[in-house]
Formats: sequence, structure tokens, C-alpha cells
Amino acid sequence: MTRISKALAIVIVLAMSGLVFLGVNTMSDNSTENGALPTVSAIAGQAPTISAPSGTAPATLTTSDIIVGSGAEVLPTSTLTVHYTLMAWSTGKIIESSWSGQPATFPLAQVVEGWQKGLPGAKVGGRRLLVLPPEMGYGAAGAGPIGPNETLIFVVDIIGVA
Repeated sequence: MTRISKALAIVIVLAMSGLVFLGVNTMSDNSTENGALPTVSAIAGQAPTISAPSGTAPATLTTSDIIVGSGAEVLPTSTLTVHYTLMAWSTGKIIESSWSGQPATFPLAQVVEGWQKGLPGAKVGGRRLLVLPPEMGYGAAGAGPIGPNETLIFVVDIIGVA
């Protein structure tokens, strides 16, 4: 190995380590007890790409920071401005996304339980994956294009916290 090759290898390892330390990564081995969580892209400011999940959906709320933000922290009493993408676990299809228009703004206390419990602690600039079991989403009734007892996959980018 030449000196330049060794130096380049060291730079690459250090850069990757730094990105992981900063929370800028894509999820790869996201196994749950019976299935695999989707892989989510980690490019801030761009709509996420989300792979379809596999296997059995998690029975409890599952969260993972794809990008760790550094701004204001989400509190249970916060009003949020976010971009989000919603995928159905059962089909792996995108149901809805704010990325096709304007970000959404709302009080956290007025949305589904999975968001109320899964978003506090996230920070502005962050991207968080939320997997909501049906009872923390829309339950047996479903809602619009969301079928009954659907496990919901949200990827939420925190743009603002008030």
C-alpha cells in the first residue's frame, strides 16, 4: 500500500467515524424481533427515500434518529413545523408526504399518540423514524387511506419548534 493509499484510507475511516458520531448515517441492520425496519436515507433537506419493511411489524413504538439535529428540542408541549413521509407497513407504499408541498405545522399534543410519545427529544435539523403500532396511530377504525389496524411508518424531519 502506498503512502497516499494509506493516508486516503485513514481519511475515509475518520470521515465515516465522524459522520456516525454526528448521527449522519443511514440505517442498515434495523432488525426487530420478527422483521426488519425500513432503511431511510440521511440527506438533510431532501425528501427521504424509504425501503419497504419486511417481516412482522414491531408491537411497540419504535424510534430511531436517522439524522441527529442540533437545534431546539421537541417537548410534549411544542408546536412543530415538520416535513414527513408516511408509509404503510403492510404494503410498503407511501400513503402521504408533505414533501410534495409545504411543511406541516401543528401542536404536538393534537396528533396521534405515536408522535406524542416518539418525537419529544428530537431536535431541529433532525430526521427521526417512527414505527407506530396500530393503537398508537389510527387503530381499528383507520382513517382515509390508512386501513384498519395498520402499523404506520413515519419519517419526520424537524424544521421548527416553538
